[in-house]
Amino acid sequence: MSGIKMNMDEFSRLAKNPDEKPFVMLNLLKFKGAQGQASYTRYMKEAGEFVAGVGGKVLYLGKPDELLNGNEKWDLLMLVHYPSRKAFLSMANNPDYLKVHRFREEGVERAVLYATDPIRFRDIAI
Repeated sequence: MSGIKMNMDEFSRLAKNPDEKPFVMLNLLKFKGAQGQASYTRYMKEAGEFVAGVGGKVLYLGKPDELLNGNEKWDLLMLVHYPSRKAFLSMANNPDYLKVHRFREEGVERAVLYATDPIRFRDIAI
């Protein structure tokens, strides 16, 4: 059983978002030990074709190390670029992708996924 709980209100908000611009999905992942990491590795290998199939690509994959702020430790940080929310939803609802998604559920103890939109530094109000 996965400890991942989908925020259905936010997922619905993403699905209704009319913005067709590219976005980056932030993934913070905590595995269910070594076996969980192995399951997630299998998920990444098999899900890669679905991500690429909708025009997405992994921008960054890293192992969080020193935690300078906060108290939640993570095993993996990943940034994935998608051409649009519509493209992401197309992948997420693909029946063949959903078959592969079980490896993610088997491997991940907890996760944070954030759909993020780019901003220009000069647009930040200080």
